[in-house]
Amino acid sequence: MTEYGRSPGSEPWHPEDPLFGDQGWRGQQAGGQQQYYQQSAPQQSQPQQSAQYGTSQEVYGQSYGGQQQYTDPQYTDPQYADPQYGGQTYDTSGFPGQQYDGGWETGQQAAMPYAAPAPDPYADGQGPDLYGTLEAYPPPQPPARRPAEPEPQTDWDAQAQEEEKHPFFTGDGADDGDGRDDEPGSRSSRGGGRDRRGKGKGKKKSKNGIACLVVAAVLVGGVGGVAYFGYQFWQGQFGAAPDFVGEGSGSVEVEIPKGAGGYDIGNILKKAGVVKSVDAFVSAQAQNPKGSSIQDGVYTLKKGMSAARAVDLMLNPASRANFIIPEGKRNGWVYAEIDKRLALKKGTTEGVAKAQANELGLPDWAKGHKDVKDPLEGFLFPSSYPVAKGNKPEDVLRKMVARANDEYGKLDLEAKSKELGLKGPWELITVASLVQVEGKYKHDFDKVARVVYNRLKPNNVETVGRMEFDSTVNYIKNESTLDVGSVADLRRIKDPYNTYDIKGLTPGPISNPGLEAVKSAMNPTPGPWYYFVSINENKTVFSVTNEEHNQNVAEYEKERKKSGQ
Repeated sequence: MTEYGRSPGSEPWHPEDPLFGDQGWRGQQAGGQQQYYQQSAPQQSQPQQSAQYGTSQEVYGQSYGGQQQYTDPQYTDPQYADPQYGGQTYDTSGFPGQQYDGGWETGQQAAMPYAAPAPDPYADGQGPDLYGTLEAYPPPQPPARRPAEPEPQTDWDAQAQEEEKHPFFTGDGADDGDGRDDEPGSRSSRGGGRDRRGKGKGKKKSKNGIACLVVAAVLVGGVGGVAYFGYQFWQGQFGAAPDFVGEGSGSVEVEIPKGAGGYDIGNILKKAGVVKSVDAFVSAQAQNPKGSSIQDGVYTLKKGMSAARAVDLMLNPASRANFIIPEGKRNGWVYAEIDKRLALKKGTTEGVAKAQANELGLPDWAKGHKDVKDPLEGFLFPSSYPVAKGNKPEDVLRKMVARANDEYGKLDLEAKSKELGLKGPWELITVASLVQVEGKYKHDFDKVARVVYNRLKPNNVETVGRMEFDSTVNYIKNESTLDVGSVADLRRIKDPYNTYDIKGLTPGPISNPGLEAVKSAMNPTPGPWYYFVSINENKTVFSVTNEEHNQNVAEYEKERKKSGQ
C-alpha cells in the first residue's frame, strides 16, 4: 500500500503515475476532467461521499452494508441508470483481498478506520489543493469504462473546408503504420501518438505522391496496351499482310505433305523463303478460284515471290517436281531415278535397298522367299512421291513401301490367293506383275490374267506348265525389247526367273504392278486361252492352240513392218 492507497493490482491509477493514461494529466485536470466530474458529482446515486482521501485505505464511491462499493461514474448518471433496478448503480463490492475481474482490486477492508489526512502533495505551490472536494481526482476507471476525452472545440474555417481532399491524396484517416487508429481519446492519440502523427505527415504525402505516379503509370500503360492490341486487331482484320512483290529469283524445292492445309503450306513456303508471310499466302490462295486444289508433292519455286504468284505456280503441273513411278516399272529404274533426284552416286539407293530391305516396312508374307533377286520388287508402288534434295534414300523407299502396304491392305489378298490355287499374297502380287508388263493395256488385263492361271494348271499340255513370257527374260537382262531371241536360245539361259526354262511362276514379282493389274489378277475373266499377242494398241488377240497363236504372230509381224518398228 502506498500513501495513495494503491494496492498491488494489475493497473496503476495514481494521476501522476507515468503508466496511467495521458502524460499531460495536470494540463487536462482543470479543463476536461474537472468539468466532467463537477457535473457528475451531484448525480451520484448514493447520498454520501467520502471526504477522506490519502489514507491507507482508499474508498471508491461509498460504503454500503459494511462492504466497499465500486461506483462507475458513467453508470451514476441517470441516463445510464438501469430502470430494472430503480436507477440504482451497480455494486461491484467484493470480499477483502478479492480482485475485480480485469485485475482491479476491489476487496478493501470495510472496517478499516480512516486515518488522518495525508500531507498535501501540492503544498509546493505547483497545483491547487483539491483534496476533500468534489473536484478531487476521481477513482481510476477500468480500461473498458474509461470515458473518452472530449473533442477539442475549434472554429469552423471555410477556407480549410474548401481545401479538403480525398483521404487517398491527403492521408487523412490513413493508418500511420502501427495498425491503430489515432482517434481522439484513444491511448495512441495521447502523448507519443501525437508525436508520431506529426513526424509521419511528410512521409504520408511522399507515399501518396508515389502512389499517384504509380496510378498514372498504370493508366498510361493500359492505354498504350489497348492501343497496341487494337492496332494488331485492325491489321489482322483490315490491314494487308506483308508480302513480296514480283516473280522472285533463284530456285528452291519445297515438299508439301499429304493433307496439308493453307496455313501448313504457307509456313513451309515462308520457311523456305518463297513468301514473306503465311497470311499473305493464305489470302492469295483464298482469292484464287482453284487455290484449294493444291496437291501434295514437291514443287520447284523461286525465292522472294509474291504470294499470288506462288499460288499460280503451284497450280501449274509443270512446277510440280514430284517423283512419279509409272505402273510396271522395275525397281532398278526407280533406284536410278532416286539417285538422280537426290544427287547421289549411282548405285547408292540400290545398295541401301539391298542392305535394309527387311527394315523398310515389308509385310511378313513378303519375307523369306528363295531365289528372290530384290525383296522390294512389287512394293515400290506406282504413284507420286515428294522427293526433294536433302532426303535420305531409305526415307524415300520407306514411303513407297508404306504406300504399297496401304493399297494392298485394302484388298483381301490372302483369301483370293487361296481361291485361285496360289500359295499366298506373295504369288498373287507376282501374277499381277506379269499381267502388268505382258498385258500392256488395261482393257486386256483380265484375259491376260486368265492365260497365266491356265498355264499354271497341271494338265496344261500346250506349254507343259511353263509361262514362256519374254518379259521374264528382259527382267533377267534388265532390258525392254521385243527381240529376245529364239525359243531354243532362251531355254539355254539358266536363271530362276527364266520362264522358258522353269515351270510355274518366277520366285517373285518382276515389276511394280498398278492397282488395276492387281485387281485383274484377283478376278480373271473365265476362258480357255493359253496364248495371246497384241497386234496394236487397240487389238490383242487370244488363242487356245499353238497353231492359232502362230497365225496371230504372223499378223503381228506385218503390223510391225507397216509401223516401221
